Amino acid sequence: MKKCLFSLASLVLAGFTATAQEVKFEEYDLDNGMHVILHQDNAAPVVTTSVMYHVGAKDENPERTGFAHFFEHLLFEGTKHIPRGEWFTIVTSNGGSNNANTTDDRTYYYEVFPSNNLELGLWMESERLMHPIINQIGVDTQNEVVKEEKRLRVDNSPYGKFLENVKKHMFKKHPYKGTTIGKMAHLDAATLEEFQAFNKKFYVPNNAVLVVAGDIDIASAKQMIEAYFGPIPRGKAIARNFPKEDPITAPISAKAYDSNIQIPAIITAYRTPSFKARDAYVLDMISNYLSSGKSSKLYKKLVDEKKMALQVGAINLSQEDYGTYIIYGLPLGETKLEAIVAEIDEEILKLQSELISEKDHQKLQNKFENQFVNSNSSISGIANSLAKYYMLYGNTNLINNEIDIYRSITRAEIQAVAKKYLQTNQRLVLEYLPEDNK
Repeated sequence: MKKCLFSLASLVLAGFTATAQEVKFEEYDLDNGMHVILHQDNAAPVVTTSVMYHVGAKDENPERTGFAHFFEHLLFEGTKHIPRGEWFTIVTSNGGSNNANTTDDRTYYYEVFPSNNLELGLWMESERLMHPIINQIGVDTQNEVVKEEKRLRVDNSPYGKFLENVKKHMFKKHPYKGTTIGKMAHLDAATLEEFQAFNKKFYVPNNAVLVVAGDIDIASAKQMIEAYFGPIPRGKAIARNFPKEDPITAPISAKAYDSNIQIPAIITAYRTPSFKARDAYVLDMISNYLSSGKSSKLYKKLVDEKKMALQVGAINLSQEDYGTYIIYGLPLGETKLEAIVAEIDEEILKLQSELISEKDHQKLQNKFENQFVNSNSSISGIANSLAKYYMLYGNTNLINNEIDIYRSITRAEIQAVAKKYLQTNQRLVLEYLPEDNK
């Protein structure tokens, strides 16, 4: 950010903060254990219906990886009352849109409809939960779809195995060592009965949160929710007892090869705490300080001034059980990978040994204020946040007060957290190289 614009931007963002409206919501449980969150906003005739299930890649049998992501596809195949292949037709013909996504920690489905189709959205999600058709033709069809997705996004994509290679070195015991998309051989080997058992275990109302957000009447919405979701039987309680990782106490050096790249990358990665920990919020700020925008420390130094790197970045990949803090660089010209690491380490050492400037601290606060306002700017975004904060953080009201955590982070705290986690003896150094460098 240019100096002449800094004060003006601060004033503008302060104005945004002052006008950011509280997200009001009501939440309760059905008798079968399904949690329900309602958010009424009658500003536009649109409604989002969404269901988040507390099942992700970490919940899989290690010999059957990819199941959680596979179900993201499989449960669009059809239900007892929705013919195979008709899901998307029903949605689009009624003026709606829909999608789903999966992480290591949860799976999320949603529809956006004109508000007069709220009942349709609720019926479709109740059908997905109560009456899914899981048969061999659906499994075979989606097997090919997932394989094509893996070829496109991972196998044939430059740097597509970047995260896979980081995770397998950072995690030796916890299921985060795997990938969300999983191994295709595991899906090929799975029986229909295994898919049906996975659905029976995890796709139950007491493992889900339903969010309805938008142009709704609360009383009417409650009646429809009870009618469509109330009769669904509670499932068995799900026990989770994932193995704990041993601390990293010595540097890990590794190499990985990618046939889709010509320019290598250097990656340093550190194991960090769950996104529920306060330190994870501080690490978010450190990432922004190091690599968010052209005025950030690493970009300005390595890309702009020294012209040592084509690209550089810091990512705080926080998850429910652990996080991974990743810093990477792509060299420019004849720059050696170890030279990029040395320059990055120099900036980390500065963070650990001295306070960032008050100006930089205020700049970070401004960025997070802006992100907070933008995150609640759409009904679908609000629905996603409500589900996430309830299910993964255990505190739905973080949608309103999470920004207070960022506001309270001090310069001294940034220094302390950098010193605590970003130590050279607690990290992976991964050379990500073109295949012909073997």
